[in-house]
Amino acid sequence: MDLEKYDLQRMYKIYDEWPEIARNTWESDLEIIHFDDLNHIVFAGMGGSGAIGEIFASILSKSKIHVSVVNGYHLPSTVDSNTLVIPISVSGNTDETLTILESANLLKCKIVAFAAGGQIQEYCIKNNIKFQQISQDHSPRGSFVRYLYSILKILQSTLKIKSSDVNESIKILENMKKNISSQNLTNSNSAISLAKWISGIPVIYYPWGLQSAAIRFKNSLNENGKIHIINEDIVKATHNDIVAWMKKSDVTPIIISGPDDYYKTKKIWEKFKIFLKERNISYYQINTVNGSILTKLVYLIYLCDYASIYFSILNETDPSPVEPIKYFKQK
Repeated sequence: MDLEKYDLQRMYKIYDEWPEIARNTWESDLEIIHFDDLNHIVFAGMGGSGAIGEIFASILSKSKIHVSVVNGYHLPSTVDSNTLVIPISVSGNTDETLTILESANLLKCKIVAFAAGGQIQEYCIKNNIKFQQISQDHSPRGSFVRYLYSILKILQSTLKIKSSDVNESIKILENMKKNISSQNLTNSNSAISLAKWISGIPVIYYPWGLQSAAIRFKNSLNENGKIHIINEDIVKATHNDIVAWMKKSDVTPIIISGPDDYYKTKKIWEKFKIFLKERNISYYQINTVNGSILTKLVYLIYLCDYASIYFSILNETDPSPVEPIKYFKQK
């Protein structure tokens, strides 16, 4: 596999560095920012930045605080002065996220924004809003780990995520690198195996709790692989999507599952796989690891993101260019 022939901006090198970036960020001297008396946390962002909010929504899904994710221009009507709004924009110039920042300020919400600079930094400085500048690694999607672990570090006392869970997730990244990085371009590389399997239009089936990893996988295949993807919650799918398998198509199923899936969901998985086999429909199953929800999600994202890069290379496509996104960002 000739990575450098097609990956002209060397995106793969950033992914090789993800474990080191995660550890160095978590062990850095970033200043901790604390917020009290919260009844609602809103993560706002688009694209690669928005995926970070989805991850935190999953991580905090069993906490007592209400968490929302906004991928657009509108805040929930329930926000108030006890709401913490967290706008995330790697570029610092995302129009939707800047709009959310302005709305949150007008509504007197608590705010801390994260960006590499740009208009968001300027607005925060002008309006005396808490802001943390975080550098970009290649692209918004390549910057995922730096932003994830920066926010975990800075808001650790607010989000109340265990340090042991964070360290466990970093250890998983370090262990995975030995298998899936560019230093191992053999058939034993599980990300390459996944990349080789992908064809047609993949439909990614996922359980409750792992939705954010499925969303990230879709986004990465869209941007890096330049292909269409479908995402389906497996429980919901048995009430509608499943009927589409009555006809042959170019859609190919990928299953994302975990050891802690709800016991009724596990029964659906078993039935679903029998359903596919009876119709001679091949599928690829990705099983996440044991550990905290953070560890499970980080494992899936590192594996699937790298698979999206290998997929692009195998299909002689440069993973970096995203010209249609730039088109829609033009004023």
